[in-house]
Amino acid sequence: MSPEAGPALRIDVVSIFPDYLSALDLSLIGKAREDGLLDVRVHDLRDFTHDRHRTVDDTPYGGGAGMVMKPQPWAEALDHVVGQADPGATSRRPHLVVPGPGGAPFTQAMARELAQEEWLAFACGRYEGIDERVYEHARESLGLEVSVVSLGDYVLNGGEVAVLAMVEAIGRLVPGVIGNAESLVEESHEDGLLEYPLYTKPREWNGREVPPILLSGNHAAIAAWRHEQRLARTAARRPDLLHASHGDGDVDITAATPGDVPELNVLFKACWVQEALLNDTLDIPALRESLDDVRASLDTTQTWVARKAGRLVGAVRTSRQEDDWFIGRLCVVPDLRGQGLGRRLLEHAESTAPDGIRTMSLDTGARSTDNLRMYRKAGYRPAPGTGDALPGAVRLTKRRRR
Repeated sequence: MSPEAGPALRIDVVSIFPDYLSALDLSLIGKAREDGLLDVRVHDLRDFTHDRHRTVDDTPYGGGAGMVMKPQPWAEALDHVVGQADPGATSRRPHLVVPGPGGAPFTQAMARELAQEEWLAFACGRYEGIDERVYEHARESLGLEVSVVSLGDYVLNGGEVAVLAMVEAIGRLVPGVIGNAESLVEESHEDGLLEYPLYTKPREWNGREVPPILLSGNHAAIAAWRHEQRLARTAARRPDLLHASHGDGDVDITAATPGDVPELNVLFKACWVQEALLNDTLDIPALRESLDDVRASLDTTQTWVARKAGRLVGAVRTSRQEDDWFIGRLCVVPDLRGQGLGRRLLEHAESTAPDGIRTMSLDTGARSTDNLRMYRKAGYRPAPGTGDALPGAVRLTKRRRR
């Protein structure tokens, strides 16, 4: 198992076509299973029938076309799965996910939430669906959280295709499954926008050349071009996403968890690269932090993350130094700056200061004019003397108000 990985995400799948799930042995998901990052167990629903025909369906009460999956095999199958809880595991029951066209839409944000679970179970329905009493049994008798989830606005023959897609989307977000965590950040739907156009060698192909900006070596200009391309592509192909990602949706600020570490690490790098350009220095701690450093910081500081529609859009870190409350790593994604989120994170960090704190302090770049303006409005002033700030940075402080 990768040294950066936590406990394996366990996934149980119940289906009448267990061979359908053999694709989970392939590619990155298959490798993750081999490496112990994902523990996928497939169960044949027909093993829980008791007639010689191994019957799993019957005609619907009230009439109508098609067949309905019987409650008895499903109840026994779910009882069996729950009864196979791993000794010593924190979670003794799985979160049950049932694919179906009448469920909540499956999104990248939902995939991220499910990837934080310790144990998931998927029930692959067929025919017209599963007897409703199975859901009641799962919730009331087994105490399971049950989510009915739709892959899209269309109907499939069964849940297996949806489970393959969901397990792939969820599994790749488990730490260690994707080797380079940064590759997860700028993909389509990760921040509400579609991905920018991609190019590789050769430089010229069939009379078509790579956009010159990508050959310039100017990383700031490339980043700006890519963002413009993402906005243009989203406006052309999915204007609904563009509206949603730049609307007035609420931002939730919560305590960071180990599952936030890969995104936090990339967010810090992206924000402090801009600070490095402004202040003409690479001697910035945030640029030197590894995934392990960010993970370790959760034990020595209090880190808060801001999410909007599931997207990580900002963060701040606090720690106590005697009677001073130090605020660090305050950052906001570039496309949401200037909308008050930085000030909100600052106020949240200040509000968490415990009793006995007399001053608040923070560091920022000496040339970071926008930051300096925000902090000045919040009441911060340069600390007397040189302070503890790094070269090129300034230490700001203010008295705590009661």
